Amino acid sequence: MVDNELCFRSAIDLAKDIREKTLSPVEVVQNALCKIEEINPRLNGFCFVYADEAIDRARGAEHDVLTGKLVGPLHGVPFAIKDFTPTSGKRTTLGSKIFEHWVPDYDPPLVDRLLKAGGIMIGKTTTPEFAHSSFTDSPLWGPTRNPWNPSCTAGGSSGGSAVAVATGCVPIAEGSDAGGSIRIPAALTGTVGLKPSFGRIPMGILPSAFDSIFHFGPISRTVSDAGLFLNVTQGPDDRDIMSLPATDPMDLPIEHCAADLRLALCPDQGFFALDSDVEINTQQSAEALRRAGAIVEEVDLGWTRQIVDDWFQHWAVYLAAFFERHLDEWREHMTPEVVRMIEFGQTVKATDFKRLEEARTKQWVKLQQILTNYDALLTATMALPAPPVGGKDSDYDEEDETGRYRGLDMTCPFNFVSQCPVITVPSGFTREGLPTGLQIVGRRYDESTLLKTAATLESINPWIDSRPPVWP
Repeated sequence: MVDNELCFRSAIDLAKDIREKTLSPVEVVQNALCKIEEINPRLNGFCFVYADEAIDRARGAEHDVLTGKLVGPLHGVPFAIKDFTPTSGKRTTLGSKIFEHWVPDYDPPLVDRLLKAGGIMIGKTTTPEFAHSSFTDSPLWGPTRNPWNPSCTAGGSSGGSAVAVATGCVPIAEGSDAGGSIRIPAALTGTVGLKPSFGRIPMGILPSAFDSIFHFGPISRTVSDAGLFLNVTQGPDDRDIMSLPATDPMDLPIEHCAADLRLALCPDQGFFALDSDVEINTQQSAEALRRAGAIVEEVDLGWTRQIVDDWFQHWAVYLAAFFERHLDEWREHMTPEVVRMIEFGQTVKATDFKRLEEARTKQWVKLQQILTNYDALLTATMALPAPPVGGKDSDYDEEDETGRYRGLDMTCPFNFVSQCPVITVPSGFTREGLPTGLQIVGRRYDESTLLKTAATLESINPWIDSRPPVWP
C-alpha cells in the first residue's frame, strides 16, 4: 500500500527526518518503488527502475544514520535521472533505438554529486529521441502521459522526470534544458523547473565542450528543493570548460519577501498567442506579487517570433552535427521530426549559423535594458496548456489571423540568453483542470533573487498540496 503523504514530502523534509532518525531511508525508498509501480503502467514516466540496487543503498544509508555516518544533504533521499544523461554501468538510450543498448562507463559531474550527497538513484526517466521535442514520445519507449489528464502529453523533453515528481515517486528529478526541456514539462505538470545560469551546473556529457545553450537543472515540487538540488550540484568541473566558479550555498528554505522586488511583466513576450486561461493565470500571479508588496510593471520586450526561428536553426544544426552519421542506417527507426530537423540542419551554411550570434546579441540588448531596471521578468511559460498525446512541435508553428504566433512553448528565447537563470512555477489551472506555469527570468548569474521571487509566489499561492488525481 502506497503512503501518499510520504510520497509528497519535500526532499528537505525527508532528509531532515532521516537525519533525526524519525524516518527510515528504507521506508522512503520502498514507498517510492510502490508508487512507481502504481503510476508507471499508465503514465510511462520511467524507462528503468533500479529496485534492488535502490533498496540496498537505502539499507546502507540507514546503517550510516544509526552509526552516525551521515553522507550529505540528500542522505537517503530518492531521485531520478533523465535517460538523456549518462549513468555509469546503466543503459542510457537517449530515447533512441540507435542507443538502445549503450552502457556508459562514467557519470557526469551532476550524477556524481547527487550520489556523493547521499541521494539514492531510483531510476531513469523517459525522454523523446535525443531530447528534441516538447512532447515526450520516442520510438523506443512510446508516449509519456500527463498525470492531470492521461490523454495529454507531459511535455518534453524531461517529461518522464516531471511525471516522476508530479506523482510523488521522487521529490526531485534531473532534467536537461536546451530550449525549455526542464521548464516545459514542469509547467504542464504543475511542478517547479529551474534552468540555472549557463555553466552553473557543469555538463560534461556533450560531444562539444563549447556548447552555449545546454543546461542541467532540477524538477521539484517546491522552490526550496530546487535550491537544494542547486546547492549540491553547482560548481566548476574541468570536464566542462564553460562551468562557473562555485557560489555560496543558498540558505534553505529559500526566504521570501516581495517588498523589495521590482518585476517586469510581459505575459506573451510580445508575439505569442496566449490561451485565455494561461493569460488569466499569468496576470493573477503578477497581481498576487503586487499585493504582497512587489512593484510589477508591464514592459515591451520588442521581440518577434524570429527569435524562435533562430533558436530552431541553432538546435537543428546541433542535431545534424552530432547525429547525422546515423541517418543512412537508422532513418526508418528514427522519429520523423528528428530526421526532418537533421536534414534542415545540414542545409545551414556556417556563415548563417555564425550570424545567429548577432541575432542573439540584439535579443540580449533588449532584455538587458529591462533587467537593468528590474530584478526579474515575468512571462507565461507555455502559451497553451498540455496538448493531446500524439502531437508534435511542428503542429504549433503558424500565426493566427492577427499575426500572433501560435507556438506552444515560450522557453527557447531564454536559452539564447543563456546566462540568465529561469524558473517556472505553477500559476494555476485551466477550466479543464490542467496546470499552467509562470516563467520568471532573473538577472545574469543571480539565482538567489530568482528563487526568492519564486518562493514569494509559492508562499502566497501554495501549490504543494495540489496533487494529480489517482486512477485505479
